[in-house]
Amino acid sequence: MSGLVAASAGNALVWLVWVVAAFSCLASGVAVISFSNAFYSALALIGNLASLAVMYLLLNAEFVAAAQVLVYAGAVVVMFLFVIAYVGPRREAPWSGGPGWQTVAAVAAAGALLVEIVVAVGLQASGSLSSESPVGAAFGTPAWIGRVFLVDHLLAFEITSVVLLVAAVGGVILGTHTRRTDPAIIGPGGTVREREPEPEAVH
Repeated sequence: MSGLVAASAGNALVWLVWVVAAFSCLASGVAVISFSNAFYSALALIGNLASLAVMYLLLNAEFVAAAQVLVYAGAVVVMFLFVIAYVGPRREAPWSGGPGWQTVAAVAAAGALLVEIVVAVGLQASGSLSSESPVGAAFGTPAWIGRVFLVDHLLAFEITSVVLLVAAVGGVILGTHTRRTDPAIIGPGGTVREREPEPEAVH
């Protein structure tokens, strides 16, 4: 009887952690695209990645959760913050002036991806997802994940590396161009104000 109560309490705790992590993931994802300050968006992205790491832990994927925190929440977000600091503080209004073509395209792509996921899960619901599948002892280990990355999905892995490199180089180029052409300077408290014209020399 005590074992049944302990198992029920454990399942309830797992569900509670999953609900908190899921809502935190959704809330931080909305915050990433809602903040007008890119620095705050990057901080919200850290919360999103941390929530995903918790969900990976619930799936017994400890190595993926650790990589999620160390690689993405650590190295990648630090690169984002470096680019933001290099470019300088800028405030954008994502929803001002009505939706542009990029907003419409992004919403359409997200909707198409959601429909694709729902259709794929629906087609498999009566097949392999309706019964438990055997999971080997090597599942989720560094060797298994390395084989998946570097053998089964090597092309996608290398393309992702090139995209990240291009993003870093593009951020540096944009920052250099901005510093050369933008007449605004940073005032006290991080506010942006126009550069005052230099006084004319008196002869």
